[in-house]
Amino acid sequence: MTAERPEPNAVWDEIRLGNERFVRGEPRHPRQDVERRNELAHAQTPRAALFGCSDSRLAAEIIFDQGLGDLFVVRNAGQVASDSAIASLEYAVAILDVSLIIVLAHDECGAVRAAIDSTASDAPELPSQIWRLIARIVPAARTVLRRTPGATPQNLDAEQVGREHLKNTVDDLLASSRLISEAVEAGRLAIVGSNYRLSEGTTIPQVMVGLES
Repeated sequence: MTAERPEPNAVWDEIRLGNERFVRGEPRHPRQDVERRNELAHAQTPRAALFGCSDSRLAAEIIFDQGLGDLFVVRNAGQVASDSAIASLEYAVAILDVSLIIVLAHDECGAVRAAIDSTASDAPELPSQIWRLIARIVPAARTVLRRTPGATPQNLDAEQVGREHLKNTVDDLLASSRLISEAVEAGRLAIVGSNYRLSEGTTIPQVMVGLES
């Protein structure tokens, strides 16, 4: 690693501290001025990639108190590890040389709720493209259904399903991308799967891969 390239742990610490400032209501809004905009006009060197849900309440630079050029952001409904999402993250690792991937889930996720509802025997048919997306979340819903006595799609805890899906998403990234998994094995990259609490503004790490304890 070059001296200019931050270690994954240092990047995560800075991201975590930014979230703590946001939660306290004391954001610094760093690197958001005209000088920063001009500096980035012809190149970008983000420290981390963030793969999160498209939910409008998950504005990554705001909740982590980051600035222009700090995060390479990839989003889709339910943070599903689609081909395009994985390709974008591979670009962040191979070309932009990020040290960290944050996979960001959240409570009250509409995509998770739709996946749970789709497991009911009388579930209405969904538009094909929506179904193709949430089908990747259904295994998490079925896992939680199996291990929860008396659970039905109607009373299933969506937060448990969201946490299971977050774990599955991190596993999918590692299994689907040799580039990402090899970067983790080499110590050049870490992955943090974190769950965002909408009412509190906190991000709670659920999965950590490649970070030093």
